[in-house]
Amino acid sequence: MYLLYADESGDTGLAASPTKYFILSSLVVHETRWRDFLNDIVAFRRHLRATKGLKRREEIHAAPFITNPGALVRIKRNDRLDILKQCLDFLSNRSDIRICTVAVNKTTKAAGYDVFEHAWQALIQRFDNTLRNRNYPGSFADQRGLVLPDNTDGGKLTALMRKMRHHNPVPNNTTYQTVGAGYRNLALQSVIEDPFLKDSAHSFIHQLVDVVAYAARQLYEPNAYMRSKQGHNFYARLRPVLNTYANRAHPLHLVQL
Repeated sequence: MYLLYADESGDTGLAASPTKYFILSSLVVHETRWRDFLNDIVAFRRHLRATKGLKRREEIHAAPFITNPGALVRIKRNDRLDILKQCLDFLSNRSDIRICTVAVNKTTKAAGYDVFEHAWQALIQRFDNTLRNRNYPGSFADQRGLVLPDNTDGGKLTALMRKMRHHNPVPNNTTYQTVGAGYRNLALQSVIEDPFLKDSAHSFIHQLVDVVAYAARQLYEPNAYMRSKQGHNFYARLRPVLNTYANRAHPLHLVQL
């Protein structure tokens, strides 16, 4: 079983939204590697506590971590930025995970475009397809996948995944049943069950994915501080663990909608 942890940056609104992009990032790890991965994260958090003063019970939530840290203001801003970079480098040095990000440019979408549904559909399609083709680390045969998002619209996501088990339009290929011009119906096969929502405040893994999503957003709309610190280059630190099958055409394999 492969586990997909997902988190978002930005909002899904099209009208009067403070963000131009909606970012959805994921991290996939196999169940047999989960315990070692978690143990290493705990050791990493101990390191951050010893070197930066970040307590293990304190959540790494990247956006406010940089711009509105609250009680974490006691940690210098440069040190908080370094924590984010260390999180990305911790992930990039692993051989047992893969990361995928979907970026939706909301400024190009017509009224009525469902940002949430299109982003999640694209991410789940990539998850299922990578599972089908045994392209995740380990290449375990006949594996399935489980989706574990951070707090999101669970009802809507559940409905979407149930629909995708029967109707999942992807770019057309004549070897599959066509469902419309340029598309084919390739129902989910390897992603099972409804999504299991978790609170990132109690999930070290989701906090790391939050940093990934934040780094991805800096590619498109960096805030002033991150721009001054070359934050648009941060996502590239993850290059060794990016899911190259998600989008071979993009240099960082982002799925752009």
